Amino acid sequence: MPQKAAPTARQRRVGAELRKMREHAGMTVAHAAQQLGAEGARVSNMESGRLGVSEERVRMLAAVYSCGDQAYVDALAAMATERGRGWWGEYQGKMAASALDLAELEFRAVSLRAVQIMHIPGLLQTEDYAKAVFSTAEPEPTPAQLRVSLSFRLRRRDVLDRDDPPPCTFLIHEAALRMEFGGSKVARAQLERVLEASERDNVTVRAIPFSAGGFPNAGVSAAYVCGAVPQLDTVQLDAPTGVMFLDGETHLANYRRILDRTEELSLTPEGTRDFIHAIAPRL
Repeated sequence: MPQKAAPTARQRRVGAELRKMREHAGMTVAHAAQQLGAEGARVSNMESGRLGVSEERVRMLAAVYSCGDQAYVDALAAMATERGRGWWGEYQGKMAASALDLAELEFRAVSLRAVQIMHIPGLLQTEDYAKAVFSTAEPEPTPAQLRVSLSFRLRRRDVLDRDDPPPCTFLIHEAALRMEFGGSKVARAQLERVLEASERDNVTVRAIPFSAGGFPNAGVSAAYVCGAVPQLDTVQLDAPTGVMFLDGETHLANYRRILDRTEELSLTPEGTRDFIHAIAPRL
């Protein structure tokens, strides 16, 4: 019998939200199982994401837990219906599970706000720039690994070209704008790509100049991805060991404040375009 695939981040999130709903109702797993006429293990497996949950089951559990936030219940029920994998499923076994989870998170995003310190945001990278960034990894990727990573990165960019692309705000530090991954020619072409993207109706680019000084969480690149309701927002962090996802209420509130303060220190979109135009000839 083939091994059951591990739950995706989205599946685990549905389960985690059901657990929060139960705990807010002050109900134990045993009590919830009794109300559902099921075994406690079934409830635990639903909450861990190991067992799929239907839209009907989400609504039944919300009723059992007396959850009166209909928008939240509707959004969670909609997440439960996302059974089929998207394009990222083609990369199963070729890319890390966290990378697939990130692609799905971006694809499902209602809106996205990100801050990047040393790299141009992945959704705005050119192929040559991305190749240069991937080539700096240790251990150095094989040619086959590099091709897969590049293909995956370029597919992720398609989210900006959809008929209904999510509004995206990219806060990019001056360090990232000046880093010459791949040499000056590649770096200049990358800045041209950022300028082109900044003209899109759904894309806002704001630079954080060196002159802005310090700002919160300055050493970490992060993305704040909005779900259908605020309770389903997610923070994505870049870490040396891969991608990290945070969805606790305190984390979400902290990163909203961090991004708000960072955005206050950033140049306006118009000032950012002038800033990039000034940097490009010097590369």
